[in-house]
Amino acid sequence: MTTVSLDRLHELAGREVGVSGWLEIDQKRVDLFAEATGDHQWIHVDVARATREIGGPIAHGYLTLSLIPFLSEGLLQVEGVSRGINYGADKVRLVNMVRVGARVRVRQKLLGAEPKAGGVLMRSEYTVEIEGEPKPACVAEALVVLYA
Repeated sequence: MTTVSLDRLHELAGREVGVSGWLEIDQKRVDLFAEATGDHQWIHVDVARATREIGGPIAHGYLTLSLIPFLSEGLLQVEGVSRGINYGADKVRLVNMVRVGARVRVRQKLLGAEPKAGGVLMRSEYTVEIEGEPKPACVAEALVVLYA
C-alpha cells in the first residue's frame, strides 16, 4: 500500500501506486450482476448456449468496470481525508472480454491531483488485467474528489 498525505498527493502524479490481488470471476457474480442491472443477455447468463456458441459465458463489461473500487481498495491510502466522492470516469475502454472462471486484478496509476471545489480532484488510471492474457479487460480514468 502507498500512503501519502492529502497535501502531498500531487507528488505521486505519474507513478503506479499499487496492484491488487487476483479475483476470480465466477458465474454467481455474473448472475447477481445480471439480476441487479436487468442485463440477462445470453452471453452472460445462459451457460449452455454460451459454451456452445462462444466457448463459455463472459462477464458484463460494466461488471468489470464496477469492480475497480473493490479491487483498488487498499492500494492508496491518503491521510487527512474525511470523505471522498466519485466525480466520474473518463476514457473508459473495454478492450478484452473476461471469461467466467478467469481471474482479474487492477493496477492503479495516479495521473494527477489538483484543487477542486474545496477538495482535491484525484485522477487515476486503472487497468484491469486478466491473468495470462496479454490485453487487459478494461482501462479507465476515474475521478474522485477528496476532502480534508
